[in-house]
Amino acid sequence: MSKDKTLKKNSFVEGTIIATLSIFIVKIMGMLYVIPFYGMLGTDAKSLYGIAYSVYSIFLDISSAGLPIAISKIIKEYDTLGKIEAKERAYTIGRNIILTIAVVVFLILFLFAPQIAHILVGNNDSGNSFATIALAIRCVSVSLLVVPFLSVTKGYLQGHNIIGVSSVSQVIEQIIRILIILAGCYITIYILGFSETVAVCVAVTGAFFGAIAALTYILIKLRGHKKEQQERIKKKDSDISNKEIVKKIFSYAIPFIIIDTMFSMYSFVDMFLVLRTMGYIGYTGSQTQTISTYISTQAPKISVIISSIAMGMTTSLIPTIVSAYTLKNYKEVNNKLNQALQMIILISLPMAVGLSLLSRQVWSVFYGIDNPFGYRILSISVFVALLGNIFMITSSTLQSLNKFKLVYKSSILGLIANMTLDVPMMILYSKIGIPAYLGASTASIIGYGLSSIYALYHLKKEYDLTYHSTFTLIKKLILPTALMMISVVLLEILFTQFIFSDLSRRMLCIVEIACVAGVGALIYLGILLKTGTIRQVFGEELYQKLIKKIPLIKGSN
Repeated sequence: MSKDKTLKKNSFVEGTIIATLSIFIVKIMGMLYVIPFYGMLGTDAKSLYGIAYSVYSIFLDISSAGLPIAISKIIKEYDTLGKIEAKERAYTIGRNIILTIAVVVFLILFLFAPQIAHILVGNNDSGNSFATIALAIRCVSVSLLVVPFLSVTKGYLQGHNIIGVSSVSQVIEQIIRILIILAGCYITIYILGFSETVAVCVAVTGAFFGAIAALTYILIKLRGHKKEQQERIKKKDSDISNKEIVKKIFSYAIPFIIIDTMFSMYSFVDMFLVLRTMGYIGYTGSQTQTISTYISTQAPKISVIISSIAMGMTTSLIPTIVSAYTLKNYKEVNNKLNQALQMIILISLPMAVGLSLLSRQVWSVFYGIDNPFGYRILSISVFVALLGNIFMITSSTLQSLNKFKLVYKSSILGLIANMTLDVPMMILYSKIGIPAYLGASTASIIGYGLSSIYALYHLKKEYDLTYHSTFTLIKKLILPTALMMISVVLLEILFTQFIFSDLSRRMLCIVEIACVAGVGALIYLGILLKTGTIRQVFGEELYQKLIKKIPLIKGSN
């Protein structure tokens, strides 16, 4: 075994915390860098950057969607069964598949960039020209040669429960990307004197250089591990053919692609139906477009703080469930699913409640305006993220157990519910005096909730899983959540009425959020520590580690 301590295997809880923290850091950096970056660009340059990255994101999904997680799942399955040669062969095959797809997608994007620009802009000759958009698309397309390979390599690490290296690489990737974006833009415009168009073309290469840095870090760390794996391979240790591995890779990848599509469809359906319904209710065209943008784009950018918890958790959950399922250890499957649900609820619930109560201040900090549409939408969309987290955990469990039909059924059920309820909920809210646009987010909450309940019910029915410990935890969270809410509301009134009254000023909002949220978090955490809830959810081993590192926990023990 390599002596490099960073390659140690992480337990489920430890891996979850590491992955979640890294994703949280990456998302925060991604939210903050746009403030100075957009400050250097004009309207057309901002649009050019957004168009180029939107196209890149779509083609990146085409080139790699589902494959990294599929590789992670296969690696864990074969590793659990001791099929080392088949495991390494699966990684090589998966890597070759994703590289082939990535090269083809890169060539399509690079060669047909002018045609893509025409499709996007249509006959509108104002703003950025076709040639300018095509140039930016070609600059960002180079990233497709590296990022998919990086993703599948992360999947290999995660399949071995080596979460630390994968998580650190994500942070490195984001840091380098942001440095290229900000430094490149500043140097191009203010030192070299080039146009904003050139600055955008430089900025979009940040994804390429960030991926190169992250991949270099991973490959250096992997040298000892790969050498050890090769030493363990005596000969071909199974009769698993390459054809069988390829078939398994795609059969595992497709459900993850479906789930990613479903998440995107929720936002698209809400946006589409809001645009079609709000005019009927009485909103102007300008208000409708603004509200639609807030629901589909700007509120989710803040809510991603909550969503990042489930993203990190699935990184560790999927390999753990796969290992238990491979050994037919359904008791362990039950324990890990309940622990994942409990961790999601324990962490996401107070964050959602806090962001909802402080939505006005948070919206002002990120977007610089005290907009009633914006912060009201944010106050509900955080609960969409909370229910989305639970749906992500249940669907990941289904996929780990190879229950693909249930994944499709539960996903489609929720999406149909959302589509069916969007318009009626908006009309109902309008009739009873609630802002009509909140009906769309409410429909999404119901959709995710139905999907999760359907999945959990069938898991209980087929594998005799129980959720008693999770229901017990929910009961225990009622008191600390209620007291946290009361403290936040009282302190918010104190700040707005007697200390700071101008909530449009960003710095004052930051001070208020820090003070109010800090007190609320201390109350919530303090009660959980006194009742032993944290020890129960996170486990004795990790609890003892936290005691040694965090004075607050040590003092409450």
